[in-house]
Amino acid sequence: MVKVDVKGCCGFVDGAKFDAYVGKALDAFDVLVAGNGAGNDFLGWKHLPSETPESLIADCEAIRDDWKAKGVDLVIAIGIGGSYLGAKCAIEALSHNFAKQLAKKDAAEVVFAGNNLSEEYLAELMDLAAERNVACIVISKSGTTTEPAVAFRIVKQYLEDTYGKKEAAERIVAITDAKKGALKTLSTQEGYKTFIVPDNVGGRFSVLTPVGILPIVVAGFDVRAILAGALEAEKALAVKSAENPAVVYAAMRNLLYKEYGKKVEILVNYNPKFTYLAEWWKQLYGESEGKDGVGIFPASVNNTADLHSMGQFIQEGDRVMFETVVHVEKATRSVVIGSDPQNLDQLNYLAGKPVEHCNHMAELGTVIAHQDGGVPQLQVCVEQVDAFNLGSLFYFFEFACGVSAYTLGVNPFNQPGVEAYKKNMFALLEKPGYEEATKAIKARL
Repeated sequence: MVKVDVKGCCGFVDGAKFDAYVGKALDAFDVLVAGNGAGNDFLGWKHLPSETPESLIADCEAIRDDWKAKGVDLVIAIGIGGSYLGAKCAIEALSHNFAKQLAKKDAAEVVFAGNNLSEEYLAELMDLAAERNVACIVISKSGTTTEPAVAFRIVKQYLEDTYGKKEAAERIVAITDAKKGALKTLSTQEGYKTFIVPDNVGGRFSVLTPVGILPIVVAGFDVRAILAGALEAEKALAVKSAENPAVVYAAMRNLLYKEYGKKVEILVNYNPKFTYLAEWWKQLYGESEGKDGVGIFPASVNNTADLHSMGQFIQEGDRVMFETVVHVEKATRSVVIGSDPQNLDQLNYLAGKPVEHCNHMAELGTVIAHQDGGVPQLQVCVEQVDAFNLGSLFYFFEFACGVSAYTLGVNPFNQPGVEAYKKNMFALLEKPGYEEATKAIKARL
């Protein structure tokens, strides 16, 4: 189970104030559990670990096996925001770091599209498709979100041109609305296999729905273990207690923000497999809390690499941040540092020690240095990087996000500001229906 340690904040905060914020977080916990707060029609994620049917996983495995029988070795997963970040995080975390370079392939490679409007990216994606045996997962509630819709139009045309319309339909799976929307209509017309995006689960909370489950299964990973880890977290975090890790995390981050002016939270990891955990986390907390003129800005670093780039600012720059370190207790592989007779690199004092020991000492040394430099330190701890612990992290951060946002006083489940850029983009692209907006925005240029 995920553990939270706030000892690295004790020298920065008043203990009585922390206790008061624990009380505020417990009140927010009650709101989240009771389901009577703002955005309470988007709480379907809370019981996904305990309520996900085995039949859903079996259906995903059937698609994986069918595509494998067709020789599919490349699956293009199309989606943006929460429609891809959770799956991308899981696949990156659970993959061999050099899977692309290794000759042995046990499952299809999953690549992502529809998360940008780069023409070069799409052109190079199609270069890859031309060399491979391709299928597609398209994820969109409406089917009209610009970035994924553009990518899907291009990929769909390629599949139909390459394999024929009938075969292409067997190589496309849509994850979309149950009853309405352009993608649902197209899926019905073309006979695509479909999965439902639940109405009561927002995109950034959707990793444990088909949105995340299907790409993870197709990529060859154990989604049952992910769900098992999430289920353990669901049970543990449902217990109302001042020691509840989600309550402790929410209380401390809100205290640091509101009482001590810490407006930036940096998620720190010491394992490159967690790079996309940070990207997923940034969307989760940024969209959930950044509204109504308030919110902690979510940022991230990958150490030890970023100690040689961002380390100087964190150590001695403006004291606006605190750090949340994702601590992994042990490695799943072992590499021991050998002895060298010449010792020109002066590393013989480390001979016989595993590399992860050095990594842990670098982490501990950095934590102490940053505390000395005026940066409070929280720690989120898991045993190791595997499917079970990743599932626990997913659920922990989701549940803690709900508690934290309610503590902050905002609706965790809406994102009204996301529409602003879209309206301007549609006006600049001269989308039908935006004629007046087009005139107005062009007058500003």
